[in-house]
Order: sequence, then structure tokens, then C-alpha cells
Amino acid sequence: MIRHVVLFRWNEDVTDAEIAAVSDALDALRAVVSEIGEYRHGRDIGLNSANYDYVVVGDFATVEDYLGYRDHPAHQQFIADHITARVADRAALQYEW
Repeated sequence: MIRHVVLFRWNEDVTDAEIAAVSDALDALRAVVSEIGEYRHGRDIGLNSANYDYVVVGDFATVEDYLGYRDHPAHQQFIADHITARVADRAALQYEW
């Protein structure tokens, strides 16, 4: 199994409505990209001030499934529509488990 973890810090002007739209788009993405296994995402709950603002965690059966997701046109469109202009900082990793 491959786990993909992405952390975002939003730009200061990102609204709650825009973050809700990101969440909705992520939920819709799971229905379009068949390679996704488990898929979770959400806002930080504010327990530590240095945390990122939002996380996406996706599980994939194989490396090929992850790569299919990464390069999928719907995922790339999601990034263009909801992430690129709104993110001040991003961190990601993939690991086997």
C-alpha cells in the first residue's frame, strides 16, 4: 500500500467558502479517479499554532495506482482550480505501509 499525505497552508485571503469548495471537490474527485482507495481530508483543529491548515491523505494499492491518481486529468484540474492560487505552502510525502 502507498499512502500519500499532503499538507497545505492557505493564503491569508482564502475564505471559508473556498475551503468548503476544496472539500467538496475532493469528495467528488474520489468518484472520478478509480485508483483512489481510502481518501480522507480536513482542516486542522487548531491545537498547535505551527500546524498546516489542511490535510489530504490518500491510500493506493500500488505505486502505479498512485501515479495514475497523480497524473489523472481530473486531479490535475482540481489542483489548477482549487489549490494553485490559494496555497502559500505545501508539503507532501508518499510512503509504503
